[in-house]
Amino acid sequence: MTTRAAPPTPRRARGLPRWLILTIVAAALVVVITIVATIAWLVTTGVRLLNAQPPGVGTRIVAPTESKAAQAAASGTLSGDEQDAAEYLAAQPTAYWLTPEIDPIGEVGSRILNLATEARDQDAAMAIVVYGLPERDCSAGESSGGLDDADYDTWTAEIGQALSAVTDVQKIVVLEPDSLAQAPDCGNIDQRVVELRNAIDSISDIDTWIYLDGGHSNWLSVDEQADLIQQVGDQDKVRGFAVNVSNYNSTVDEFSYAHELADALGWGHALIDTSRNGAGADGTNWCNPPGRLVGDAGGTYGDDVVDTNLWIKPPGESDGECNGGPTAGTWWPAGSVALTSAVLP
Repeated sequence: MTTRAAPPTPRRARGLPRWLILTIVAAALVVVITIVATIAWLVTTGVRLLNAQPPGVGTRIVAPTESKAAQAAASGTLSGDEQDAAEYLAAQPTAYWLTPEIDPIGEVGSRILNLATEARDQDAAMAIVVYGLPERDCSAGESSGGLDDADYDTWTAEIGQALSAVTDVQKIVVLEPDSLAQAPDCGNIDQRVVELRNAIDSISDIDTWIYLDGGHSNWLSVDEQADLIQQVGDQDKVRGFAVNVSNYNSTVDEFSYAHELADALGWGHALIDTSRNGAGADGTNWCNPPGRLVGDAGGTYGDDVVDTNLWIKPPGESDGECNGGPTAGTWWPAGSVALTSAVLP
């Protein structure tokens, strides 16, 4: 009987060294992580680039449910023309005014996040007015108030933190209306310049368009207003200036003024407030002048200097205790009816 030899033991194939395998695996992980991070960056940047476009013709801002018009319409205390006017104005895209009296330290950030949520729901931009400067309205005017220096720094820092957390909504900031045009009368130009510069540093963000106080065509001369803006303006952080805020001058006059102001500065773009200029100005009467009307809707006009027009001052809120109005910023039913008389039956 022939005995067969056992088959030879197969030779184990020589594999890659362990260190090389680990190196390849690590490199692959780096590639995967880089791809994921790049995709995330592209998505985020894509959103930011969309929002990085400045306001322009067609811009639609949020109609805030926190507005005084909306609160009045929902109060159950109005009827007839007053109710109709409140409902109409509540539905109009209008800037929301942040004041320390209504949105104090510790709460203002939540307000901004709520406004951002509403803007997303309405597929709109968010427009806010920051209005809490120390010695606001010279501490004796119809809208007097504001914070002290330390609290103002804290308040604007909270505003900036909240704005920086909003990356998918276009953010428009009108910074302290009247603050510059009124400073010569208040006698505190140097103080205002420092306060506004600090506020800009706190609020500026990649997607935030900041507009300084540009006064209006019936106030300071172009050269005077340009000098004040130039003392504050940082072209890397500030888009330009807002004109006609809370005033009634015609859109044509404010376009001309904005162009002259930009020429004097050598830079800057403008927003024009058209919320209450539908009947033009009543001379120099700025405090609840009779016979005024709401103006053209925001996003209607614009050119190479004027980014667009917006409703910045909420129609229906009083300018002060004048011409029959209540205290500044208070909802005025009779005033809202008068302003909407040409658009409501």
